[in-house]
Amino acid sequence: MTYSSERVVVSERVAAALRAGAPVVALESTIITHGLPHPENVHAALEFERTVADSGAVPATIAVIDGVCRVGVDGGDLERLAESESPLKLSARDLPVALARGASGGTTVAATALLAVRAGIRVFATGGIGGVHRHASETFDESADLGILASCPVTVVSAGVKSILDIRATLERLETLSVTVLVYGSHQFPAFWLADSGIPVDFAVTSAGEVAAIMHARDALERESGILVANPLPLAAQLDPALHDRLLADALAAADAAAVSGKEMTPFLLDYMHTNTGGRSVEVNLEIVRGNCRLAAQIAAAYAAGPAA
Repeated sequence: MTYSSERVVVSERVAAALRAGAPVVALESTIITHGLPHPENVHAALEFERTVADSGAVPATIAVIDGVCRVGVDGGDLERLAESESPLKLSARDLPVALARGASGGTTVAATALLAVRAGIRVFATGGIGGVHRHASETFDESADLGILASCPVTVVSAGVKSILDIRATLERLETLSVTVLVYGSHQFPAFWLADSGIPVDFAVTSAGEVAAIMHARDALERESGILVANPLPLAAQLDPALHDRLLADALAAADAAAVSGKEMTPFLLDYMHTNTGGRSVEVNLEIVRGNCRLAAQIAAAYAAGPAA
């Protein structure tokens, strides 16, 4: 069932696909507003939509435009959002304020997942989810992505957790929240720019159909929690591990020296990695999202086909 109101509007293309039971994949919009400069952000957003479409599903980019949650942003609004000089970065907690004030902004993993489920979309492709930050035992800094995954029946396809975070603690937290974690093609959890974090997980899957079967089993149990499908990069496409480890250590030291903390930490570390890899980290990031779009579309198609007899 699709949902539409004055505050949450599903585009006709997406609504028609959902009414027909066709596969739909949600896409977040912070890569448009905060991930890349203009016009590279528009090119990337359109490429991700084409990748989903070419892989057999209908793309639904989600954003907030003038206080309205748009599920399926059209070209004009996409361009306008991409050109905005001061767009907001909107997590789930920020949506009521943005709606009440008529603001515009890109939706994070948490906000996108929440709105996708509200619209009736069950599969969502992104780069990497947020998680438990380093030194969280002192700062209590933990991404809202985890809580939303625990409370929304959405399957999120990502390259795991950003390697600037505490991956082991994030996996422990996901277990506590009863979020099912699957790794595509491996028992080793990926680390975003790297194919292998060195941390094993319990469940590997080898096909989109297997993920869809798990989704249908979750539905049969009437669980409201989500599923995280971690999709590792091919080894040939990952960032050089030695370079990654050295720059991450340098980035953490630079953040400490600059007294960076809280919500400023992730963008600071990502920007440091981007600058000091000569843009290579961004190239890897884009390849990550392309691969996740393809897999998410395959999962959405398998899920839309219904449970196996």
